Amino acid sequence: MEAKSTSDSFHLSGINLLVLLGVSVSITALVLDWIANRLPWQVTSLTLPLIVCGLATAGIGYGVVPLLVSLKTGQVIREDGPQAHLKKAGTPTMGGVFFIPVALSFALVLSRIAPNVVAVCLLALGYAAIGWLDDWQILRRKSNKGISPQMKLVLQIGFAILFCLWLWWSQSSNTTTLILPFGYVLPLGLLFWLLAVFVMVAESNATNLTDGVDGLAGGTVAIAFLGLGTLVAPTHPELMIFCACMSGSCLGFLVHNRNPARVFMGDTGSLALGGALAAVGLLSNTLWALFILSGIFFVETLSVMAQVGYYKATKDPNGVGKRLFKMAPLHHHLELSGWSELQVVGVFYLINAILAGLCLWLNRVSG
Repeated sequence: MEAKSTSDSFHLSGINLLVLLGVSVSITALVLDWIANRLPWQVTSLTLPLIVCGLATAGIGYGVVPLLVSLKTGQVIREDGPQAHLKKAGTPTMGGVFFIPVALSFALVLSRIAPNVVAVCLLALGYAAIGWLDDWQILRRKSNKGISPQMKLVLQIGFAILFCLWLWWSQSSNTTTLILPFGYVLPLGLLFWLLAVFVMVAESNATNLTDGVDGLAGGTVAIAFLGLGTLVAPTHPELMIFCACMSGSCLGFLVHNRNPARVFMGDTGSLALGGALAAVGLLSNTLWALFILSGIFFVETLSVMAQVGYYKATKDPNGVGKRLFKMAPLHHHLELSGWSELQVVGVFYLINAILAGLCLWLNRVSG
């Protein structure tokens, strides 16, 4: 019998991607702690919160996922989506109900209930509540339409305004300018608050749009949180702990969400993740970094906007327009172009890792 070549012996699978991501993120956290002279077994590090939350979330998931199945929280799949996704119908959703609380709980305890962490946790819970309401309506109606887009937007803006009011009250001296790389500062005045609300709403929706393939949102957000946590560590160690907890919980969730997924995070998870990323970026005034780290989410959102805009602009007399992509968001277009889900996820992980590296490099060279 002939020996298999190296390329033939490696099989791309969900478990392989999970192991590769988990090991890479953990080693990266260790290296970053070592560079910053942080002991990885201490609370004020990236490594300990990440590993603890990862293990806790993975373990709790083995009890919660069967419970979600018994509660009949099966996902309703879009009939106009990729046909390969139809077999996922019935997979439980609302996975955010267990991995988000794990991350927030550990973040509060490990940060000793730091005010900034409390504020970010409350915003994340608020956005999780919006997502839960949307998921619940989808399940109740047995369609892929939850609460109305208008209602969702109003609620998102409402929680964002509450967060901005707290931010103004607690840190008003740091909330009129936007800090950029290389020492540049952009004074915004009152426009900062409009930008803040926009960032929270846009980030949460962009993360939500990215959650369409097994393991995609969880993995890319885990990388983004690790990068953001590294950047805020020198000035906001409590937010570093929060980011490490969120990154770890995302990895723990992937134990159950990697391809083939046993559970989906639903809007309950994706809206909370996006809101939390935005809140940390605002509190630490690192929106420039958040924009780079959210490159995947930004492109996914642009693909949807471009698809809708192009369709409307090319409508014929019968009201039928042309499509710019085979399907939006971009990950569905790639699937319909012949990519497997695993290829999409693997490439997107790699791109987000490169973006995180770019972000850290820019922060280093800009002083």
